[in-house]
Amino acid sequence: MYESKQMIVMRRDLKMRKGKIAAQAGHACVEAVLGALAREGRLSDVVWQDGQITLKESEKPATPLSDWFSYGVAKICVYVDSLEELLAIDRKAREAGVISALICDAGMTEFHGEPTYTCLALEPLPRERANAFTGDLPLY
Repeated sequence: MYESKQMIVMRRDLKMRKGKIAAQAGHACVEAVLGALAREGRLSDVVWQDGQITLKESEKPATPLSDWFSYGVAKICVYVDSLEELLAIDRKAREAGVISALICDAGMTEFHGEPTYTCLALEPLPRERANAFTGDLPLY
């Protein structure tokens, strides 16, 4: 069994409202998971039953993503204090072949109409691998 988790990295320097933080984190989580499902060819394996999302049994070997669905869909939210820090994590993850959903808000409700990078979420990863990108960041 993997101990997989999904890391969400928020920009604290933007001082977003709580609802905005929740919405941006939600965008990032969904995008990262959909990207991981698509990469594994598992989009058609998603099942909604009895109020829960699961993955159909597969003949493919277990992955961090499938175990993440099976064992609680853990999400951990941490923060950075600058755009530069956020982009550095995104770059490091992508260079390592990890899906990183970098979210750019359109600026319609905050940020005075300016598109603004607010957060990112990584695909679900085993704890050690996730910690390589975000292990030194404080909890949000």
